[in-house]
Amino acid sequence: MRTFSLKAGDIQRKWYLVDGEGAVVGRIASLIAKILRGKHDPKCTPHLDHGGCVILVNAEKIHFTGRKDKPFYWHTGHPGGIKSRTASEILAGPYPERVFEKAVERMLGKAGPLRRKRMKNLYVYAGPEHRHEAQTPETLDMKSWNPKNAKRAEHL
Repeated sequence: MRTFSLKAGDIQRKWYLVDGEGAVVGRIASLIAKILRGKHDPKCTPHLDHGGCVILVNAEKIHFTGRKDKPFYWHTGHPGGIKSRTASEILAGPYPERVFEKAVERMLGKAGPLRRKRMKNLYVYAGPEHRHEAQTPETLDMKSWNPKNAKRAEHL
């Protein structure tokens, strides 16, 4: 039996729409990373970018189950230029979707050209509107797949 390998010309992308309201960041990010890598498809070919395109709406309403006060660090490149910000500060800031983008990006594997291509297939919006109606995305209700994927109502 021969191993099947997908050709670049045979790639057909599907579009998926995910609602992030009440979702737990790490669980939904891992499922979306799986779709972006193409691991949900039986014709998975690791060296090609053949995963689906994912649209996440309501990114400002996602939840953390761990520490919200955990600092995220970066360095400006200047002496003494270490900066930090907590996840709750980022969610309250002007770009709350960046928390989710970083979570998915770090689940896609080693940095490189293939990860950059896959990240271009992720569209994250803070509010409920998106501009991809023409692609007719298939709605995925990931919160109903496992009760742990959504924050329970008594903890809200």
